[in-house]
Amino acid sequence: MTQHEDSFPIQGFDYIQFFVGNARQAAQFYRTLGFRPIAYAGLETGSRDRVSYVCRQGEVTLVFTGALSPDSPIADHVKAHGDGVHDVALRVPDAEDAYNMAIEHGAVSVAEPKVYEDEYGKVVKAEIATYGETIHTLISRQDYSGLFFPGFVPLNAAGHFTPVEGDRVTDPNVSGFGVQSIDHVVGNVELGMMNEWVSFYERIMGFTELRHFSDEEISTEYSALMSKVVWDGEGKIKLPINEPAEGLKKSQIEEYLEYYGSPGVQHIALNVSDIVSAVDEMSKLGLQFLRIPATYYDDAIERVPEIKTQVKDLARTGILVDKDEEGYLLQIFTKPVQDRPTVFFELIERHGSRGFGAGNFKALFESIEREQAERGNL
Repeated sequence: MTQHEDSFPIQGFDYIQFFVGNARQAAQFYRTLGFRPIAYAGLETGSRDRVSYVCRQGEVTLVFTGALSPDSPIADHVKAHGDGVHDVALRVPDAEDAYNMAIEHGAVSVAEPKVYEDEYGKVVKAEIATYGETIHTLISRQDYSGLFFPGFVPLNAAGHFTPVEGDRVTDPNVSGFGVQSIDHVVGNVELGMMNEWVSFYERIMGFTELRHFSDEEISTEYSALMSKVVWDGEGKIKLPINEPAEGLKKSQIEEYLEYYGSPGVQHIALNVSDIVSAVDEMSKLGLQFLRIPATYYDDAIERVPEIKTQVKDLARTGILVDKDEEGYLLQIFTKPVQDRPTVFFELIERHGSRGFGAGNFKALFESIEREQAERGNL
């Protein structure tokens, strides 16, 4: 058993919670990514200060929570940041032990361990702070057989989102558009703070540094950033952390920090089984993806021979390709999924590669800069 497994075992991402201005509408929007609303908590269930919709696809659970009063901390969060990620919840075998270990190593407490129970069993959770106003809920649910959490009910029982006949997203026999799991969650922090947060995850959770990308690797003519990836050593949890670097113009990290108002989660990468099909299905429902020049594919087969039979579909959909010594990957990025140019998603299909598409950084960043220029923020 490794030192990490002894000190701070993590079983995986449990859920990601967004604080949003309108939870019902947010849940409806995420159908464009193939997420099916499955559970609800609100006035009808006895929740007087907030409403939450739980949406799921594969092993990925997203929770959209809105305030029911203007003096709520949820409303304050939305006012400061717009719709954004508040909680990256981590599933652990024992939430109380994990919390105590984190506090002992210097983590800041947000909520002490508490037991929540209903007829389906019990859930134990605690909360610690991380960058900005983002938190990590430490949650253990091995003694719980319910749909999500005590206090939540299935959506049909609450009278919301009555399934529409023929709607594949609400069909309980359909998982969505091939999303399987969370690959990684990326955080943006201020200049000079990346190493401090890398140290936080190393100290608190026993993570190690998987990759380091310098501003020379991640740069264009106009902007640059630096990034380090920490992970649990097994691949269940991967957390890249970005900070801006000096450039001629405003980087995407600086734009994010300006509009989000603090450090926070920049994007969530989702593992998919068939990325071409996923992009086609999501695009039909109106989701927008970043596009790159067609010339990108001129040498794609030479760089990654494995995609020879797919290259026309990849070029049609704008999917990027990259290869390393372990294999190759396919990836694509959405445009921001809310009004502010902050949070977006990545779809990734891995074929052996454990990388992050380093060979695509220049093309990707130039595409992002074109979007920034259209917004007047480059």
